[in-house]
This record gives sequence, C-alpha cells and structure tokens, in this order.
Amino acid sequence: MAALLPMVRRVVGARVKDVTLAEDLVQETLARVLAAAERVDSDMLEPYAIVTARNLIASTWEEKDRHRRNQHRVVDLRPAQAPDESLLAREEQEAVAEALGRLSERERSTLLAHEVAGRDTHSLAEELGSSAGAVAAQLNRTRARLRVEYLLALEKAEPPTDRCRPVLLAISGGDRRRQREVGAARHLLECDLCARLSEPLMQRGQQRDDEARIPIDQDADIVTARQKARELAGRAGFSGTELTLIATAVSEIARNIVRFAAHGEVVVELVEEPRAGVRVTARDKGPGIQEVEQALADGYSTYKGLGLGLPGARRLMDEFAIASEPGRGTTVTMTKYRQEGPR
Repeated sequence: MAALLPMVRRVVGARVKDVTLAEDLVQETLARVLAAAERVDSDMLEPYAIVTARNLIASTWEEKDRHRRNQHRVVDLRPAQAPDESLLAREEQEAVAEALGRLSERERSTLLAHEVAGRDTHSLAEELGSSAGAVAAQLNRTRARLRVEYLLALEKAEPPTDRCRPVLLAISGGDRRRQREVGAARHLLECDLCARLSEPLMQRGQQRDDEARIPIDQDADIVTARQKARELAGRAGFSGTELTLIATAVSEIARNIVRFAAHGEVVVELVEEPRAGVRVTARDKGPGIQEVEQALADGYSTYKGLGLGLPGARRLMDEFAIASEPGRGTTVTMTKYRQEGPR
C-alpha cells in the first residue's frame, strides 16, 4: 500500500484541486484496494488502484454537478429519495433471472440443487459421477459467472470486446493465475465497462465459499481453526484419516502463533491445481524465527510441550514452505492433496 500511495496521489491530484477532498479520495482508494488485495494478482493492484480512484472521482463529480444544477431552485438540496423499492426489486429479480438463463443447464441445475434444495457436494457428486471436490470447484466457478452475468444484466450492458468476460470472470473468481493469463491488469485500464464492474466484483464479501479465514489470538482460536479446516476439507472429499492429518497440522501452526506471536491469521482454502486439495496459510507479525532450518529439524522445540511443532506439520502435509524474517513475522504455507480412490 505504501508503494501505491504516491501513484494514487498523482492520479487524484491531477483531477481534484481541493487538498482535503483529494486526500479523502486517496485514503478511500487505498482502503478499497487493501480490501481486495487477497483476491487479485499482485500485477493487478496498481491498475485496480487507478480505476478505483477514477471511479471515486467520477462519483464525486456527479454529486457536485447535481448540487450545482439545483442551486437556483428553492428546494431541499439533500439527496433525493431512492426510487420506488418495488421497482428496484423487480429490476434486480429480472437481472437475476436473466443471469441464471445465461448459465448452462448443468451449471444452473447444480447451483439450484445446492443453494435452494440444500443438496451437499457429496450427494451431487454421486449423481453427476464426479467427486465432491470437483463439484465444489464447479459451484465456485458457477457463482463467479453468475455474479458477472448479473451485473451485466443489471446494467443492460453487453461487453464491448471478447476479452471482457474472461477478465471479469477471473476477477469475480479471485483467480490470480487466470488474471495474469488474460491480461486483466492492462484491460482494466483500457475498458471503461470492466473498470466500472471490477469494483463490485472485488469488493463483494471477502469470505468465499471455498475459503475460511480464522483470526488467531488465543487458545480457543486453535480449536476453531482446526474445526474450520476439517469442515472445509471434508466438503472437498478428504477421507477421515486425511481430515485428522490436516486438522492436526493446522493445530500446530495455529499454536505457534498463539505462543510466539500473540496475534495472526490462518487461511484455509480449496485448490484445484495441480490437483484437488486444501491449502493452509498461517501469517503473523511476531518476532520471526532466527534459524528456520533448526526450527524444522525433528525434535526441535522452543517450548515445553507434547506438540509436533513445525517438523510434525511438515510431515503431515504434502507441501510445506516457510518464510520468516526476525522482527517482521512468519508465513507458513502448506498443502494437502486428496488421494483419489475409494474411501
């Protein structure tokens, strides 16, 4: 965010001469970029900051222009009341119906079975001849597409180029790899429609259906992190034994945060590449680890206890990486892939 600050100030300062207003717009821009940072590729942050600043400035000018045009009237210049709620509701219903109609029959039926009828991914997988993880991934892709089609229908807009939908889908799904592949960063700067729609797609609820974020501050949070990891991995079709391994590994890294950093976060998310699995990321801003290799050695422990520690967590998972800087904090990333075959 600090690196973006000068650029955002230049963008806003070139268009807004009121220093106080300009700084408010800069801070609001950075707040919105920060909220979306976890969902976008790093190359997207600067273009997204630019289009967000532009959108905020445009909305500010619209409000100022409305006020200027009405100054000569002897009327209450407070914002006009919202349009009739029933009309808005009907427009939204029509947009939802149109968006659903743009989905394939399989996408629509699976989504409605899950969201409306309450079918779980395991029963849907049996019916479709697939796996629970694959069904969960399909549902996430369908929701991402539905959000895009809904916004397009609500605006009664048709994408001006063939690149628009792939870019919007990559943003809606929070797929950073796909964002790079379709050149989303540059496209946002070139396409007014996608620049406008990118903000509601990025600023929607940050908690995704395929992700759990658990703040870690006390021992009780370790139990919560363990439960959330087991729940999410269970939806992806992991066996009971695999669920225990994942939950145990999460317990160990969460316990390290409580003991050594006091505050941090554990993020558990489903992945499909290179194959179906679950990724766990633990972050803290604690004292860091002086000797990472020593901390990963079997039998090493910096506290008295029976826990497996980092070495044990590494053995339990298929992939394990740690980045730590003394005085700055530690990030642990580990992944478990689902073993295919009968349970």
